[in-house]
Amino acid sequence: MHNMSIVSRLRARAAPLPALLLMLLLGLPAPAALARVDAAANAPAPTPTQTLRQLDTQLDGVKAALQAAPKHPLDKAALADLRTQALQVQDAARQLATDLAPQMAALDAQLAVLGPPPASGGAPETAAVAAQRRQLNHQQADLNAQIVRAKSLNLDALQVVAQITGLRNDQFQEQLATRTNTPLASAFWHDQRQALPNDLARLQRLGGRWSDAWQAAWQPPNRRPLILCLVAAVLLLLGGRWTLAQVWHRVVLRVLPDGHLRRSATVLAMALITTLVLGLVAQLVHQAVNWGDALDDDLDAMARSAVHAISFAALMAGLGSAMLAARHPSWRLLPLADDVARRLHRYPWYLGGAAFLVGITERIVRSIGSSLPATVLLHALLALLVSALIGSVLLRVRHARRQREAQGGNEVRRSLWVGAASAAAALGVVTCWLAVFTGFIALAFFIAVQMLWTGLIAASLYLLTELARDAFDALLSPHGRSGQRLQAGFDLDPQALTRTALVLTGIARVLLALAALALVLAPFDANPGELVQRTLQRFSGLKLGQLTIEPATVLSAIAVFVIGLMLLRLFKRWLGESLLPTTHMDAGMRESVVTLLGYLGGVLVFALALAALNVSLQSIAWIASALSVGIGFGLQAIVQNFISGLILLVERPVKVGDWVSLSSDVEGDIRRINVRATEIQLWDRSTVIVPNSQLITQNVRNVTLGGALGRVRFSLPLPLDTDPERVRTIMLDALTANPATLDTPAPAVLLDKVEVSAMSFLAVAYVRSPRETSGVQSDILFDILARLRAADLPLSSSQSLVVRRVDGAPAKPAAELPTPP
Repeated sequence: MHNMSIVSRLRARAAPLPALLLMLLLGLPAPAALARVDAAANAPAPTPTQTLRQLDTQLDGVKAALQAAPKHPLDKAALADLRTQALQVQDAARQLATDLAPQMAALDAQLAVLGPPPASGGAPETAAVAAQRRQLNHQQADLNAQIVRAKSLNLDALQVVAQITGLRNDQFQEQLATRTNTPLASAFWHDQRQALPNDLARLQRLGGRWSDAWQAAWQPPNRRPLILCLVAAVLLLLGGRWTLAQVWHRVVLRVLPDGHLRRSATVLAMALITTLVLGLVAQLVHQAVNWGDALDDDLDAMARSAVHAISFAALMAGLGSAMLAARHPSWRLLPLADDVARRLHRYPWYLGGAAFLVGITERIVRSIGSSLPATVLLHALLALLVSALIGSVLLRVRHARRQREAQGGNEVRRSLWVGAASAAAALGVVTCWLAVFTGFIALAFFIAVQMLWTGLIAASLYLLTELARDAFDALLSPHGRSGQRLQAGFDLDPQALTRTALVLTGIARVLLALAALALVLAPFDANPGELVQRTLQRFSGLKLGQLTIEPATVLSAIAVFVIGLMLLRLFKRWLGESLLPTTHMDAGMRESVVTLLGYLGGVLVFALALAALNVSLQSIAWIASALSVGIGFGLQAIVQNFISGLILLVERPVKVGDWVSLSSDVEGDIRRINVRATEIQLWDRSTVIVPNSQLITQNVRNVTLGGALGRVRFSLPLPLDTDPERVRTIMLDALTANPATLDTPAPAVLLDKVEVSAMSFLAVAYVRSPRETSGVQSDILFDILARLRAADLPLSSSQSLVVRRVDGAPAKPAAELPTPP
């Protein structure tokens, strides 16, 4: 019997793995059970004192069973049941202490309102206040005693759980190290011959009990339900998978977008459909035989174990077949060639059948109380069967790869994890066979069961990670319907959606990998429900200073923070696009208001998240003091720029859209004022990031501050013999004729200076904005040159060239050079 409990690990883990719908259908309560549940729901809730008394009694029973263990040894099932009871006591005690804490806080608040009791010799308080104080003190003492008792019970239960875990680990190590006779020795088969008659007799008695149960189920009161359930099971077995698959294909074509999500979702659906159909078939057969309670408790437990084993085997077979997709290569998730998939398409069913044999054999062995030699033989055969199937899979894949290489075909490149998994499986197969033939059959059987379990977890992990990636890619794709709706609704950038999809995919992969690792490395005989319970307990009650960290509070704080940021983004968008444009604020002022409110909203959301995390004001002050030390050493510049940014937004010496010029030869338009720096776009469309502190501490020229006008000013030189009044009239007409110049201040043309060879005219005009200066000046200059050319007024006088001879001959006048226009 020492090898039996290894299979219980597989059975304990197998029950939660099928779909939740299947488990609900497999565990529907009877009407009598529902009536008991209703009666229990209508019963009054126990008081804290009654709850503590019940928990003490339950924990004392567990301790008594552990103390009697030396005289009455406990098997793995008994230890698992005691551990479950201790964990229930621990959870109930911890929850009770948590529920009583707010009541204690309320009593403390009421006593604080009453104030401290009067000092000795002072004025006495009124009778009503004194009576209320005595009542509150009495309630506080009772409540404090209950909380202390609950905490003590929690610690006591935790110690009991640790003790049981140590016993289970000791038994597990002792079991794996147990060595029996090797199958190669004659003593092994001699023990089998001696135990065989008794085991056959026990097996015949079990068969007789099942025969009697069948006869009872075939009696007239139960015959019709028996036939109907069996007919329904046969119909479901023959056409259930095909019907549900057709329904799924129609639904997926209408609901899911075209892409990889359809493939991964279809693989998951096919695996669940197989599990659901075969599990329902097994459940219908169970209901048919046990319709009139024809099965006793032991036979009913065996039937339920068979249903669970079939469900587990169906999940393994359905998942493997769906991932191989031998008939539909377009659905295949695994990086396998078509010939390899065809070679392996039957093996998921073979492995599922082996898993069923493992589960049902363990239950039969426990029911009939088989001898140790028979149990060892069955476990050896099952270990060899499972390892032989896995080894055959590896050999077929290797043979197909070598055959493809010999034919010169393209080999599908294997990833690192595939090679590592193949090597681990090969090592497990070799170790399993060596352990069987060296007498360590318990170790071999454990390795075989662990390979089945690990393979199922690995396949599920691969499928769920692919499904998570495809789902996030489809939902957050900038080109998909949902992605476009998110962009329109929350004003999101397409790259932000892509980054969000990558981040969420990474988080999902990490969480799934941690869950898979926890399931694979779960303690011996620990089911997933127990694992989740232990994980929650491990992360519950952690303290960071005075802050207690609970998984529920952490999740609620994250939810508050994410939802708060989304609502803040919607509010900023409504404010900047709907409300503020209806006011008389300019664009820069609207941008400043939206930015400031965004900062305040961010602080508020962060404060709400801290409140959801149950962070007190004292903790916030501690965090602020720690941050102040960091600011004092290394964050001075960042804080200075942040405060400067707030000053820029409040005082608004510069705002978005202003044309500024800094002493560092930076000149351009302000495009955005951020938390730390300001973005200035130069004339060449490049952007300069300027720290906010420079805009506060340095000299800044704001060209457009206060609605400043632009001034067009240029000088025009003309020859001395030019008529100045005529030139002044021409230039003034050109200035006033331009539509961009203002009438007030009026344009002006001045005689700026007169030199030996020319005189200069200064033209001045004003435009609405300094940004228009260069363009208007160019237009006016073009117009003036055209007018001067039309009036035959040159910009320079004609020049003469005199040539002198070196020998003293008289010089001859040269031809006059043409006067430029």
